[in-house]
Amino acid sequence: DVLLENYAPGVMDRLGVGWEALSAINPRLVYASGSGYGLSGPDAANLAMDVTVQAASGMMGVTGFPDGPPVKAGPAVADFLSGTHLYAGVMTALFERERTGRGRLVEVAMQEAVYPSLASNLAVVFDAGRAPPRTGNRHGAMAAAPYNVYPCADGHVAIIGVTDGHWRALCAAMGRPELAEDPRFAAKVARVRRIEETDAAVAEWTSARTRDEAVAALRAGRVPCAPVRDLVEVTQDPHMRGRGMLFDIDHPEYGALTVHGSPLRLHGA
Repeated sequence: DVLLENYAPGVMDRLGVGWEALSAINPRLVYASGSGYGLSGPDAANLAMDVTVQAASGMMGVTGFPDGPPVKAGPAVADFLSGTHLYAGVMTALFERERTGRGRLVEVAMQEAVYPSLASNLAVVFDAGRAPPRTGNRHGAMAAAPYNVYPCADGHVAIIGVTDGHWRALCAAMGRPELAEDPRFAAKVARVRRIEETDAAVAEWTSARTRDEAVAALRAGRVPCAPVRDLVEVTQDPHMRGRGMLFDIDHPEYGALTVHGSPLRLHGA
């Protein structure tokens, strides 16, 4: 039904099992190819790994703080975005085959899978005609404030306020309702223009509280937020464990292990 291949472009053809050869034998075959830069074009032969694609795609160029060097994303974002897109392409081609009886060559290039995720940053390119700066934990197009990671007494909390309603709720949670009416901060565009002052007001409040205290107050007020957690905390997350995404097994060779299920949930299956 489906052949998946992740070789460099041209390898499968040299082995005699490329798309042209196999589709001639089996016209119903869905032939899925994942590569760094695609099966065609001047960069097709370039070697690709997650970090090099992050560099070439522009992802690394917009990641990090303005006064620091470009930084790669912590997880293997390019690898997994590409695999997810290839899955979507395969399933779409299988659905099409049910209608037409014919297979198709499905192709995903890592660089192209990353590009749409840069939408906020690309807005700066097309609106202002310049490369966007690295903004650290702030919004990639500097289009919202507050939008950052703020210090707590024992950690950090991420807080996002993309609407004026979020800001009013945050001001109430901080016990500073007057900021919601202050013309310097009342509207989103004003908060973005005074982003340093906006962030300072939020950080003053979070710094005086533990991470859990800040998160509890913000969630009670329906302010978009989350604690910045380390991976040990994540593997013990009661929510994911309650949903069955994370669970423990007793492995005959390795003993107790925490394993995960699939993020694709087909209910009843």
